[in-house]
Amino acid sequence: MEFQAIGVPLLEWSGGGLAIGLFEGEVALRDDLAALNDRLGGAIAELIEETGFKGKAGSAEAMRLAGAPIRKLQLIGLGKPAALTLDGVRQAAGTAAKFARRHRCTDLGLSLPLAIADQAATTRAIVEGVELSLYRDRRFKSESKDDEERPDLTTVQILPFRGAAEAEADTLTEAIALGQKVVSGVVLARELVAAPANVVTPVTLAQLATELAQDYGLDLEILEREQCEALGMGAFLGVAQASDLPPKFIHLTYRPEGEPRKKLAIIGKGLTFDSGGLNVKAGPGSSIEMMKTDMGGAGATFGAAKAIAQIRPDVEVHFISAATENMISGRAMHPGDILTASNGKTIEVNNTDAEGRLTLADALVFADKLGVDAMVDLATLTGACVVALGGKIAGLWSSDEALGAALQRAGESAGEKFWPMPLEEDYASGLKSVVADMKNTGPRGGGAITAALFLKKFVDKTPWAHLDVAGPVWVDKESGIDPAGATGFGVRTLVNWVLS
Repeated sequence: MEFQAIGVPLLEWSGGGLAIGLFEGEVALRDDLAALNDRLGGAIAELIEETGFKGKAGSAEAMRLAGAPIRKLQLIGLGKPAALTLDGVRQAAGTAAKFARRHRCTDLGLSLPLAIADQAATTRAIVEGVELSLYRDRRFKSESKDDEERPDLTTVQILPFRGAAEAEADTLTEAIALGQKVVSGVVLARELVAAPANVVTPVTLAQLATELAQDYGLDLEILEREQCEALGMGAFLGVAQASDLPPKFIHLTYRPEGEPRKKLAIIGKGLTFDSGGLNVKAGPGSSIEMMKTDMGGAGATFGAAKAIAQIRPDVEVHFISAATENMISGRAMHPGDILTASNGKTIEVNNTDAEGRLTLADALVFADKLGVDAMVDLATLTGACVVALGGKIAGLWSSDEALGAALQRAGESAGEKFWPMPLEEDYASGLKSVVADMKNTGPRGGGAITAALFLKKFVDKTPWAHLDVAGPVWVDKESGIDPAGATGFGVRTLVNWVLS
């Protein structure tokens, strides 16, 4: 798809489909909208009157125009002017793109207002909204009604932002390119998370990392089982020991030219399938068939790696995932087993279905030794976080106030929601073990908090944040720019954080 930031005024544009964003209360028409209404024979006013369009956020109305220079007209509600955010623009652009595809428009003109007084950021948001809303994963479908013959949306023209001074063309061209690079990372994450466990395995994740390294000039280190044993990664290997597939500890590194402005690490939970182990997921509501998504953190990590490798910022970034399955066999770890992590801490396994934190424990110890300025882990870690925050909001815990605030800002700009959660040290008493340094789970109450406190024990000196993304990595029904299925949640936030 080609994006163009053009200088053609709204009044002069012609083509297949035109989408105009209107604020709530802006439907009286004035200035260029009134002139365009006259040019279109009163079509805008007619559409508003006939549909009762009020401009509320998320609303949209459309009509076909006969004998006009514009074939299809769409009005998109933006809500109150003071409430417009980058994600409001992103969602509006997605709505317009889906309309254009549904109505067989090959070209689309977008007339939207400026968000946060930043033309480059608004342009990038438009690109993300259009491409992500149109993405459909058809890899495993032989036939689909959605695959019926229809023209693709091939050209999107971004009209001058209403009320804004003319921007330099190069600035907007760079913003378009940035948006497309970010989208490529989100799409990779979506495809990894959506793929079944017989397609995405620890082995194929290692192959993917190899391809990313080759394609984008990244450094790559893959630790095999023997190397992990030499490093004392007993927590990670305890989870891996039941699987017939070998574990892969993956470490990708992007290094900029010259001295990096900062050094960061991103660690993604990489459970390509989670049976629950001997504490097997069973019965109604266990959702074992969805445990392919338990590598949502790794999916976001590798998606961010792909985007960052193309953007090439002046920041060194380490992308890490301890990839394995949690399976059931005669080799499986037992409830009650004691594992020793690579920092020497011993862990009594009182629940084999709390395996992600065990793999992350050794990954955090590894990252902590890299000498980075900050590190973030992402994990589909707990059902407790979903109960607390629902399916649209991820939990955020951090040992460093500035890091937590930076991630929240990055998420807000990305349109990905995070809620700061407490590292309540009193709750750590629930992890005490009679026979080891700690247990891997605490009481049922505050389960997402005790999980974060468990991870904190494996970070010694580096500012660290933990993101529990169990809810937002998947949606059962289309929601905004996310079609039903994997969302690629976290990639946009990670990219923003790295670039900040």
